[in-house]
Amino acid sequence: MEANTIIAAVSIFTAGITIAIGSIAPALGEGRALAQALSSIAQQPDEASTITRTLFVGLAMVESTAIYCFVISMILIFANPFWSHFLEASAG
Repeated sequence: MEANTIIAAVSIFTAGITIAIGSIAPALGEGRALAQALSSIAQQPDEASTITRTLFVGLAMVESTAIYCFVISMILIFANPFWSHFLEASAG
């Protein structure tokens, strides 16, 4: 197996693992936040607008972690920094 094939396979595998692991914690966090917000709204319906606004800001913060993992995986697949290093090493 050639070195560029190994680099491609490892990059694709790493991108998949990044998405898999990087999506688990935000999904669990969002579910817990939503459950707590619904519980709070059920206990204090007068504060529903404040709780909902705070919930959406919190969900956006939690979701940013998953988006960062997605960006890293796209970099590994399409703009892999190891390719240029590999091409320089093989040419020289």
